[in-house]
Amino acid sequence: MVEPANTVGIPLNHAALLKDELDIVIPTIRNLDFLEMWRPFLQPYHLIIVQDGDPSKTIAVPEGFDYELYNRNDINRILGPKASCISFKDSACRCFGYMVSKKKYIFTIDDDCFVAKDPSGKAVNALEQHIKNLLCPSSPFFFNTLYDPYREGADFVRGYPFSLREGVSTAVSHGLWLNIPDYDAPTQLVKPKERNTRYVDAVMTIPKGTLFPMCGMNLAFDRDLIGPAMYFGLMGDGQPIGRYDDMWAGWCVKVICDHLGLGVKTGLPYIYHSKASNPFVNLKKEYKGIFWQEDIIPFFQSAKLSKEAVTVQQCYLELSKLVKEKLSPIDPYFDKLADAMVTWIEAWDELNPATKA
Repeated sequence: MVEPANTVGIPLNHAALLKDELDIVIPTIRNLDFLEMWRPFLQPYHLIIVQDGDPSKTIAVPEGFDYELYNRNDINRILGPKASCISFKDSACRCFGYMVSKKKYIFTIDDDCFVAKDPSGKAVNALEQHIKNLLCPSSPFFFNTLYDPYREGADFVRGYPFSLREGVSTAVSHGLWLNIPDYDAPTQLVKPKERNTRYVDAVMTIPKGTLFPMCGMNLAFDRDLIGPAMYFGLMGDGQPIGRYDDMWAGWCVKVICDHLGLGVKTGLPYIYHSKASNPFVNLKKEYKGIFWQEDIIPFFQSAKLSKEAVTVQQCYLELSKLVKEKLSPIDPYFDKLADAMVTWIEAWDELNPATKA
């Protein structure tokens, strides 16, 4: 049986990497007691808390954390009519935190994610590993069979082209989870007791042209490189679909990273996912997506962006046009989603004029 780490007694990391260059974004509807476990690793950083649900509810944050908190009233006040692009009653609301941050890097984590243990029993500082991933190059154009060649103790294997060994900038670090796996509802229903106990000590670059199902519960990215594409779509209240927010963002991000020559890494770090969500509730949220993804995936696999699209915003706006053209015939929802993608970029550029395309 896998258990979370005990971090009591671990000293606060005063030499935290990128302390002034990174924000931690947490979507929540409840008190953030889980931060006590993360205190040795996360307290030095600034938190952006996006409160979902009832804005009149008070969210308690453990003492000693530096944070700003936004609820739905704040989102409406800051974005005005453009607030329509931010999901309600869904963890997709977290992307508002990406928009208001002014830091170069973002780490986002769910409030049911605890500190994991590595095979030796040591508590895993997930954020430190994410930072290492982001600060090292990626190798998307040629797969290295020894996984990440930039990790200590590894290198490029025989036959790897020297012309590609410099690598490219890493835009995304996608972490994994022990205990409760990130399964869809049908898999949850047929494997209700399955737990992930395998700790694989590996980081790898996802090859160019290969999509992946991005999970938003343990994720870090370079906001300067890919931030405007990290839109988690329209999900939750009033929408016909849920639990596809992070995957939608991941598909968009991967297409744009491939186009711009940026890297996406997956593997370490692990967190301990403590709570399984209700599979019947999940099925209600997912069932249209389960059908739609059989069209969505080929759409992203074949999506081509123009040579004129040289910024993330330009790429994203081109993608929104393709979504409207190719996916709207499946369901009117995609017409609405394509419009929301445009609104998101407009709102992003208003709050971040220095990065405007």
